[in-house]
Amino acid sequence: MEQDYMIAGFRLRVEGESLVTAVSGITGFRVFAVETTGEAHFRFTYAAEGAPELQKPLYHTEMEQTRTRFGRYAGGYLFESSYTEGPLLKAWVEDGKRLAYFTGNLDRDLLRFACWIALGVLMAPEKAVAIHTSTIVYRDKAVLFLGESGTGKSTHTRLWRENIEGASLLNDDSPIVRIHNGRPFVYGSPWSGKTPCYKTECYELVGCVRLSQAPYNEIKKLRVMEAYGALHPSCPPDFAYDDHLYDCISEVLNDVLTCVPVYHLACLPNAEAARLSCKTIFGA
Repeated sequence: MEQDYMIAGFRLRVEGESLVTAVSGITGFRVFAVETTGEAHFRFTYAAEGAPELQKPLYHTEMEQTRTRFGRYAGGYLFESSYTEGPLLKAWVEDGKRLAYFTGNLDRDLLRFACWIALGVLMAPEKAVAIHTSTIVYRDKAVLFLGESGTGKSTHTRLWRENIEGASLLNDDSPIVRIHNGRPFVYGSPWSGKTPCYKTECYELVGCVRLSQAPYNEIKKLRVMEAYGALHPSCPPDFAYDDHLYDCISEVLNDVLTCVPVYHLACLPNAEAARLSCKTIFGA
């Protein structure tokens, strides 16, 4: 049993009845389903046995009754996830392979994040990375709005949609930035946080804005090192502690910074802030 998904221009093939059924139950994936045909770029498959053990932990989280660990085993990368009480979900990618294995607890919420990690590892050498951002499309171009959780990314992009005619939301949590011939493009993805915005669309990236709350509205263009510092925290934190994955992310960010301006917007949650960022990026 197989099912293909087209994500960020990559054909992902999911194999095995249990995994196909579980992935198809994740709301965001349904929009990206395509006919299963031809060669796949990447594959997800279920492995009933033979899961490796984590040997070099690199990153872990404990939040909302969920525990995760990411790191290295002897032959590649391994991700583990579970609820505080319950069996593990494991996903692993062998070095140099375009295949991710899954086993254990295929709970929908655990699996959603495990798929994000596994696809992120597979995509990284192909100059593609998921970035934590809310993304607006305007005049057929994409703009990333970045910031820590709670800084108002979703609020700001909502203000664009309410006050700037023609602005629309591409993704509200984790779009994928992929480099084509040195230029960055932004793709919708199956991961959009609390906002169900799943679009199989792609637009050239023309601006990045890191937000912070303030009692006024002020925007400034960042220098290269400041711009790198504004973008990097929004890349997958699990990957920051591995040299290979960090290098892959840095290559993507280097191409972004070469041709896309990055700004810092200190702002109020009002229409004028949206108009200010729009005018700065797109002109009058």
